[in-house]
Order: sequence, then C-alpha cells, then structure tokens
Amino acid sequence: MKNVEGVFRKSDPFYEVYRNVDSAGGDTWELQFRSEVVKDNLNPIWDAQTLDLSRLCGGDLDLPIRIKVFDYERSGDHVPMGMIETTVSKLVEAHDEDNRNMTLLKEGDKVGEIIVEVSEVALPSHRNAALPRPASAVTYERKPSFVDYINGGCKLSVAVAIDYTGSNGNPMEPGTLHYLNPSGLNDYQKAISAIVGILSEYDDDQKFPTYGFGAKYDGVVNHCFQCGSEPEPEGVAGVLEAYRSVFSSGLIMSKPTDFTQVIDVAVARSQARQDQAEENGEQAYTILLIISDGAVADPDATMEALARASGAPLSIVIVGVGDEDFSDMQFLDDAPEKFGRDMVQFVEFNKYSENSSALTSHTLHEIPKQLVSYFQNRGIDPLPPVKVEEEEIMVDLEEEEEIDLSLNVDEEEIVVLGGGFSLRDAFVP
Repeated sequence: MKNVEGVFRKSDPFYEVYRNVDSAGGDTWELQFRSEVVKDNLNPIWDAQTLDLSRLCGGDLDLPIRIKVFDYERSGDHVPMGMIETTVSKLVEAHDEDNRNMTLLKEGDKVGEIIVEVSEVALPSHRNAALPRPASAVTYERKPSFVDYINGGCKLSVAVAIDYTGSNGNPMEPGTLHYLNPSGLNDYQKAISAIVGILSEYDDDQKFPTYGFGAKYDGVVNHCFQCGSEPEPEGVAGVLEAYRSVFSSGLIMSKPTDFTQVIDVAVARSQARQDQAEENGEQAYTILLIISDGAVADPDATMEALARASGAPLSIVIVGVGDEDFSDMQFLDDAPEKFGRDMVQFVEFNKYSENSSALTSHTLHEIPKQLVSYFQNRGIDPLPPVKVEEEEIMVDLEEEEEIDLSLNVDEEEIVVLGGGFSLRDAFVP
C-alpha cells in the first residue's frame, strides 16, 4: 500500500468493514468491524476473522459492503489509505488463486491491493434453502447470537458512574460541564438520557445503580459513592435526579480521575448477579457506563482493574465529555490483546453530541458480541426462548430546575460546595 506517513516513517494500517443500509435519509454505511493495527508495515497480514452474516449483509450475499484501510494515529484522527467496495459473494470468489487481488482505491487512484488469502461462508443448516450458496461454502450449526440470549431470558443490568472531579468546572457557571441549565441539558445529562434511555429497553427491572467518583466527603476523596437517596434509582428520570442531587450534598469536587473503584464494584455486582442467576437456572449480564471529562490519572492501575474485570459478565462503556485531549485513553484499545476479551468501549461525546442516534450506535454496538463472547468462552449456551409480555416503557424527563449553590473554586481546581448537607438531608422535603 502507498505510505501516508511521509519519508521517514511507515504507516500503521488497520481496516474497517461497513454494511450498506437503506435508511430514511438515503443510503448510509454502518461500521460492523475494525481489525487490529499492524505497526510500521505497508504489506500487513491481518488475522483471520469471523463476521456474522446477519450483521454484515443481513443474509444478502450480494449486498454492497465497504472495506476501508486507515493509518492508525494515537489522536484518533486516523488517515484514510484506501477503500474497496465489494460483496460477500465477490470475497468468496476472490478465494480463487486467479481472482484474489482486489484493487484498493483512494479518490479514484490505485493505492494498493488487498489480497484475499481465505474467504468462506458458513451458512446455518436450517437456512440453506433461503440463502444463495457460494461454491466454497461450508456448513455448520449457527452460533448463538445476542438475540438468542435475550430471548432466553438473560437479564441485563445497567450501572452508571459519573465524574465529579474539579476539572469539570464550577457547576454554577454557564458553559461548564456540570452546569444545571434550567432551559436545557448539559453533556452529562445528554449522555445519560441517550445511552441509559436505549439500555433501559433491555434492563430487566428498570433500576440503575448510580455511583459518583472524584469528590471529597469529610476530608477524604471518594472514588465510589452512591448518588441519590436510593441505592438503585428507577428509570432514566431517577438517574438524572440522582445525578443532580449530588450537588446539594456538601461535596468537594476534587481529584484525581480514578475509575478503578467503580470498576471493582461493578465486577463484584455483576458476578454476584450471575451466580444468583445460575442458582435459579437463569443468566445475567451487566453493563457499566462511565461518564468522565478527562483521561485517568493512572493508566496502569486502570489496566489492572480491567484485568480483574475481564473474567466477569460485564461490559464497560466509557464516554468522554468536554474538550480535553482523550488520546491518552487509547490504551484501552490494548485491553482485548492483554486479556483475551473485548469488554471496553471508549467514545468521545463531542463527536456525536448533535446526533443522539449516532452516539448510542457508536457507544453500544460492541455490547452484543461482548455478551455473546463472555458466555460462549465459558461454554454457556442461550436458554430456551421464554414468553414475555411486551410493556411500554415510559421515559419521563422532568423539567430541569435551577439549583442555587454556595460554591468556591480554589487554586488547585477543587470545587467546594457549601451547605454541609448529607446525602440523605438533600432528599428531605
């Protein structure tokens, strides 16, 4: 491939696979897979991968797909190196020796080739008659999907962790990340509303443990404390109210940014839920949503916490809000290689702040395969489908109220909220 790193360096290529989707706004392309990065190599050999046909092309082997190659950049601003548009059928045909080189194009110019070493389609035996069958196809039983586990009664639970460190700014000043605007939502509230709103459709009891970190109580910085008067606020509105209530609790917004304790708490909770579910002949899985304004202070300690989490029935979604440089969070990309399991997704909120649909799509698209991989790696198949009654889920976002706080900001970027109220006092009428 053509180098895009200049004279003295070589590109670090990876590729992404996109599916063509006919949406209300016209044809769009949805990301379905991202490969590993091959460092300093213009002739990379990527690992073989298995992609679910239902995700990749909806079973239509002639549906257009795109393979885009990028030069990896730590900043996240990856440089395009070229693209091919093809189909699953053409990829299977490219398995033949005489037809395996596919031209990589950039702005209409040839910039390299993708060589297809191996390409096979494995069709579920019960669908063989419904789908076209390439000559090189093999057959085996369909692997379980996310839907299979959900239909089998797997109980999803969502927990939320919110950053209350002083770097978020004075919450009484308009424009700061925690400013409680009477006429709109701040970025934390938008992220909670969009992401928890989607996840709530799968949560089995509509109760969401909500934690805070980075605040000082009684002179001690606490990196995992309960938000709100209830251990598990109910619904999206309950999470939003628990979030707001912390500013009336007498906290001191402090530092550093530390996720490790909330991760450990989520690990213990997720494992306890799954253990209890197994005793009852059921299954359970937990999703931890962490919303923060900055990179963690100790990446090594965070990786150790993720190592402890790798064996738990848990996915971790980290949403970065604000204008900070989140390039230091790219170490999270190494988690799958180190722990043998992809369980973490990091998303910069500002990239999708004006499009809640895109935000939830990019934030949550990894969770289904993370859940499946957890159970399949342990030889746990979905339970038989259960009959459930559909219930309409109402999300009632209360009108925001302006909160008058006595507040000071010291020279160390620590925000002090006065009043001396306890968490329970904040909820006494």
